[in-house]
Amino acid sequence: MGKATGFLEYQRETPGRRPVAERIQDWFEIYQPFPEESIKKQGARCMDCGVPFCHTGCPVTNIIPDWNDFVYHGRWQDASKVLHSTNNFPEFTGRICPAPCESACVLGINEPAVTIKNIEKTIVDKAWDEGWIVPELAASKTGKKVAVIGSGPAGLAAAQQLARVGHDVTVFEKADRVGGLLRYGIPNFKMEKHLIDRRVKQMRAEGVEFQINANVGENVAVADLRRDFDAIILTGGAEHPRNLGVEGRNLNGVHYAMDFLPQANKVCEGDTVPDQILATGKRVVIIGGGDTGAWPIMMRVESAHEEGGDRDWGVSTVRFSGDEHGNVKKLHAVRVGPPPTFESQAGTEFELDVDLVLLAMGFTGPVRQGLLDTLGVSLDNRGNVQADANYMTSIPGVFAAGDIRRGQSLVVWAIAEGRKAARGVDEFLMGSSRLPL
Repeated sequence: MGKATGFLEYQRETPGRRPVAERIQDWFEIYQPFPEESIKKQGARCMDCGVPFCHTGCPVTNIIPDWNDFVYHGRWQDASKVLHSTNNFPEFTGRICPAPCESACVLGINEPAVTIKNIEKTIVDKAWDEGWIVPELAASKTGKKVAVIGSGPAGLAAAQQLARVGHDVTVFEKADRVGGLLRYGIPNFKMEKHLIDRRVKQMRAEGVEFQINANVGENVAVADLRRDFDAIILTGGAEHPRNLGVEGRNLNGVHYAMDFLPQANKVCEGDTVPDQILATGKRVVIIGGGDTGAWPIMMRVESAHEEGGDRDWGVSTVRFSGDEHGNVKKLHAVRVGPPPTFESQAGTEFELDVDLVLLAMGFTGPVRQGLLDTLGVSLDNRGNVQADANYMTSIPGVFAAGDIRRGQSLVVWAIAEGRKAARGVDEFLMGSSRLPL
């Protein structure tokens, strides 16, 4: 490594946020650009560990020390090559990944960890700006046809990997645009959607075909895909939301957060959304503390980003009550004790005045109606699609990857699974595979 003492000389620095007064006027990403020289210093903080654990912390096993060193030496194109050797879409993970690699960073034992995520984002953004990222065409075609059902991160990763080794790949997406959860589950201020469009353009140039508004099992027959394709990959995600079965759940104004977020994203795309769920001027409660719960808070017009509202933990919703028109007006709750029992605490009952409630409590698994029921694939004890070590389901030639197989998880895990499933498909079709493990 070029700067053996970098971790002693330089402190961890991360990009600042744009001024609140500026960013509440738009939906652009909220972080300010980070100077290139500062990024080089952050790369220099990588310690040349004897046993670096950042690899194992990263689901796609990014070769992090190598590209950190390239960044420090200003070898940006080399850094991009190493980064893309393990990750098809670092511009996605560099923005929305919670960076388990940083949690695994050896420097993080007694100092703030290396800013791996920000370095990753800077590498890929510079690579796009410099024109280093171009379509990678297969040397020859295999004549094999693969259908990928779902265009989220797992589906896109699998499709790109398979196209690059010569298979004819068609991606079926039930929505009106490509991207899945990346497109409609993540707001623009976290990841602008032109990043998806740019990758899709690259993939089209590599030979991947996309069919939108194509809901396999509904308006696209499963039997047709079984007949016309040599292999199928299921990458439809875990879309079945966890419900809250309490009194008043069916009142007007109580919605799943994943009904709200796609509508908001469509508006940002310029669409007109009939009967849009609006939070403007309303008293909003979001139940669920993960990213899906946090993002609607920040999307409220009156509260913007940092001013997004209070967070209250250790609360259990008991019921909702409404007015004579069936509109939700109050949330009734009680405080609970610690896990694993979460016992209600006597005397802690309270009420909140509400006009809109968004349920953001995660997902229970894939939607079975339609595609999965028609295929008849085996499910595991959690209701996810069961697959073997090569990602093949109980039906020969049908594979599964991402949240549809492992349950709700991270985008980076979906990319990793898509890549591994692509290798499994390639081996199934060709007898062996040149794709990485």
